[in-house]
Amino acid sequence: MATTSLASSSPQPHLFRCRRSPNSTFRTSSRGRLPPIRCSSAPSSPQPATGGEAEESERRRLSKQSSWEAKDADGDDYLYRLGKEADNMNIAVGARAGIVDDLFVGNFLGKDSDIVFDYRQKATRTFEYLQGDYYIAPLFFDKVACHIVKNFIAHQFNIKIPLILGIWGGKGQGKTFQTELIFRAMGVEPVIMSAGELESEKAGEPGRLIRDRYRTASQVIQNQGKLSCLMINDLDAGVGRFGNTQMTVNNQIVAGTLMNLADNPTRVSIGQRWRESDITNRVPVIVTGNDFSTLYAPLIRDGRMEKFYWQPDREDIINIVHGMYTKDGISFEEVSRIVDTFPNQALDFYGALRSRTYDQAILEWVDQIGGHEKLGEKLLKQKKGEKLPTFIPPKQTIEALIESGHSLVREQELIMNSKLSKEYMKNLED
Repeated sequence: MATTSLASSSPQPHLFRCRRSPNSTFRTSSRGRLPPIRCSSAPSSPQPATGGEAEESERRRLSKQSSWEAKDADGDDYLYRLGKEADNMNIAVGARAGIVDDLFVGNFLGKDSDIVFDYRQKATRTFEYLQGDYYIAPLFFDKVACHIVKNFIAHQFNIKIPLILGIWGGKGQGKTFQTELIFRAMGVEPVIMSAGELESEKAGEPGRLIRDRYRTASQVIQNQGKLSCLMINDLDAGVGRFGNTQMTVNNQIVAGTLMNLADNPTRVSIGQRWRESDITNRVPVIVTGNDFSTLYAPLIRDGRMEKFYWQPDREDIINIVHGMYTKDGISFEEVSRIVDTFPNQALDFYGALRSRTYDQAILEWVDQIGGHEKLGEKLLKQKKGEKLPTFIPPKQTIEALIESGHSLVREQELIMNSKLSKEYMKNLED
């Protein structure tokens, strides 16, 4: 392994000590800048070391096995180059056993400097909380499963496989929930982002975050042997153009980052220097939204994004709603009657029906614990060992659900008919 030389040809600056000799020259600049200090009276061309000097240099080395003084094939400092190429920016890794020499780790407080490191690094999401026999629309399942499989075996095809699957449709149609059910069924642990993370006060931060999450999903595939993907919810809300909204630098960077991922899914940098061996596993990307026409047109072209419009038909809606009401004892025929009573409603409308029927039971329970005046004392300041009265959910009936549905429809119509913004801002009308 090469030894450290004071006359190193490395272009990188190095801090070193030198012993002043009588023949050393220290020249000052007439322009007020100090030139590089020459610590040798020898000419600029390197001279071969004598036997005594070589032995002394060998004794000064840390050890024959040490990498601290190594240089790469280009003569540059080896550890400096590794640092520039490292993709791990978390400094907590540097104080973990097995990462650096044991001399720098110590045994006083244990091997790891950060006892919650493993927990904070959990970036994926599992859906074990989704317990129950929920319905997954076959068309939706086939589309998502096919996209994931195609991207994992894309190297076997001689065709262009779109990296991004864009699921779009009306509001409250269950796009995200259906996708999560599919992840649970397939054993996928995705890395999930929301539209709120696509903007920042720092220029470039959202784009870097997307690349970092993409590489995290790649590491899940490589290190844990699990299926993973990157999912971005409500993409159009984060980077879409609505009316006269202003396009920001981060909007442009996010669109450019996603386009670059689609074009180069195995070469993803988060700021480190490139290495030829730095190959990222191809990770499927799934995005949801309501209107993709607001997105940058080159991002949604067919070679980069495969579009899937999700509009559940009557059969899908009945099956999904029946899955919601299974624990309440509502039959399939009763669910069909509810759906037919309130047609052209989003799936979340039928979930709101069930929630609305709880209102009266909750008010009765509040009276049992002492009324509205003692809510803070009972809910937040319970004495040790004191338990709240048991809340008994109301029995769901078809009549109560339909009554709640009519109440929700009246609220919808009131909002659409009132339009108080026109009353408040008359000067904005034509």
